[in-house]
Amino acid sequence: TIMTPMDSLRYYKYFLHSGLMSVEPETGQVKAYVGGIDYNSFQYDHVTMGKRQVGSTFKPFLYTLAMQEGELFPCSKIPNIQPIIRLPNGKTWEPDNDTPEFKGQEITLKYALANSNNWISGHLISMYSPQAVIKIARKMGVKSYIPEVYSIALGSADLKLSEMVGAMNTFASKGVYVEPIFVTKIEDKNGNVIADFVPKREEAMSEETAYLMLELLKGVVESGTGTRLRWKYGFENTIAGKTGTTNNQSDGWFMGIVPQLTTGIWTGCEDRSAHFRTLTLGQGANMALPIWALYMKKVYNDPTLGYTKNDFEKPIHGMNVEFDCDKFNAKKKVGKGIDEMDF
Repeated sequence: TIMTPMDSLRYYKYFLHSGLMSVEPETGQVKAYVGGIDYNSFQYDHVTMGKRQVGSTFKPFLYTLAMQEGELFPCSKIPNIQPIIRLPNGKTWEPDNDTPEFKGQEITLKYALANSNNWISGHLISMYSPQAVIKIARKMGVKSYIPEVYSIALGSADLKLSEMVGAMNTFASKGVYVEPIFVTKIEDKNGNVIADFVPKREEAMSEETAYLMLELLKGVVESGTGTRLRWKYGFENTIAGKTGTTNNQSDGWFMGIVPQLTTGIWTGCEDRSAHFRTLTLGQGANMALPIWALYMKKVYNDPTLGYTKNDFEKPIHGMNVEFDCDKFNAKKKVGKGIDEMDF
């Protein structure tokens, strides 16, 4: 059988590509970096060169705003109805929602983020504005262009995997953005240090806000779109995560955070026009999350690496917030205010 040039191109475009990057929270040191599936055949770097729509992995920026403003808490409830936002040109933005559960009822922010509810994200960006969301993303290390439109709430912006890993790592590093670094020092042949490199560090949010976000993101794995890490892959340790899926199932993302390591994975074809036919097959939980699971199993199974299954450290001054939403709402019913609740 003779392949035509078109056959060759079609075969080439069918390949699923992927990128992976792991960063140590406190130091910013890049511990793992996979730019593509096979450098001999594909030299394009999907970690620092490629930019793709990030989907729902962008939503933590929105929730960070909500947590740091102090107006909302993980167990705060918002009506699960479609927002209708009027734009300056007279048109409206009305986001769709792939999670039909509890339509028309009030749901907690914890539930909304865990299940990647688009309507709640729409309500949040209407409360704080696209400009405010972009500002917090910049503080967390995102440098790529982000359009000032409401649809960024659902992840319409094209960003680098390296930027997303650095940003999500801010939660694990207690609210401080630590710029990822690849080289810590350079020595000559005699062991003399020629140059030392330390990462740039900038406070992006309070330690308390970062911890609130970790608690919210833990819900993704406990009861949301990332639960297969529990029932399929058998992880029992603390994991904060976020899945992401883009239009037409062209891109799948997973951001996984454990106390000692923040890892991000993107999976998709070279061209966005090539995509999975169904959301079941093409969601981030099915495209990118399994790579994280297999990777972290190897990390934990290698004792020489020194990674342990600990929980995230609580803020030094403690937290005056209830994360059990049943208890939170029970106390609200008996008339206690936030400051009166005995957490």
